[in-house]
Amino acid sequence: MNITNIEFKASVNDLAAAETKLQTLSPIYKGLDHQVDTYFNVPHGRLKLREGNIEHALIQYHRDNLAGAKKSSVVLYKHKPDPALKQILTLQFGIWKVVDKQRKIYFIDHVKFHFDQVLGLGEFMEVEVINENNRFTTAELQDECNRWVNFFQIQPDQFLVSSYSDMV
Repeated sequence: MNITNIEFKASVNDLAAAETKLQTLSPIYKGLDHQVDTYFNVPHGRLKLREGNIEHALIQYHRDNLAGAKKSSVVLYKHKPDPALKQILTLQFGIWKVVDKQRKIYFIDHVKFHFDQVLGLGEFMEVEVINENNRFTTAELQDECNRWVNFFQIQPDQFLVSSYSDMV
């Protein structure tokens, strides 16, 4: 599945307060997922295997390391957990980095919200405005993402420039 997102990650001083604010809008709660993302050595973009108790996927993506809301091009392969997949990828590419996190996942329509506690890094939130089936223009996605920046009152110095994998 090919997907384009406009998304942002931000450090937050009070993750619980941000989550409580979102809950005032009655989002759909998917649960608390313990995710281990294994990143592999690849020549283009990033390739990670997500192993969680809710989400299991092989994800190839490209996203520029810029502050604020940014475009992410994603190819997502959802699968049933199977240790052979990780073994094949490890043998073929080698492991670059591993990110271990506890992630609370919410949805409102086509917008996904993450409230993350990342081992060794701290607390962060991520908002992904998902454009599955090219329903929206880039401008519409950007405008919607900016509304969430304003809703959560994210300040410019709170935006993460890089991926968790760059920070561990």
